[in-house]
Amino acid sequence: MNDVLQQLDGILAQRKLADPASSYVASLHHKGLNKILEKVGEEATEVILAAKDVNDDPAALLGEVADLWFHTLVMLSHLNLDSAAVLECLQRRVGVSGLEEKASRG
Repeated sequence: MNDVLQQLDGILAQRKLADPASSYVASLHHKGLNKILEKVGEEATEVILAAKDVNDDPAALLGEVADLWFHTLVMLSHLNLDSAAVLECLQRRVGVSGLEEKASRG
């Protein structure tokens, strides 16, 4: 699974430098962080709506989650971060109570 994320990180890094006229990802980077954040917000809303209707169409929910993850990866790329940093953060939280983890952010 990490292979897919690593592949996407590489593709996103390349597309960040591409011509905005030839790449959706490059066009998002060209429009700036606020546009990327807007897309992340739109996709999050679409995930929520699809989850409410999951019994009607589970595949639609999975597609929306994939869109949200993709746009979140674009955001990370724009900020010179990648999925590995997120996975490291999640790894540190494995075995830690959610209540304890949240309290530690204090």
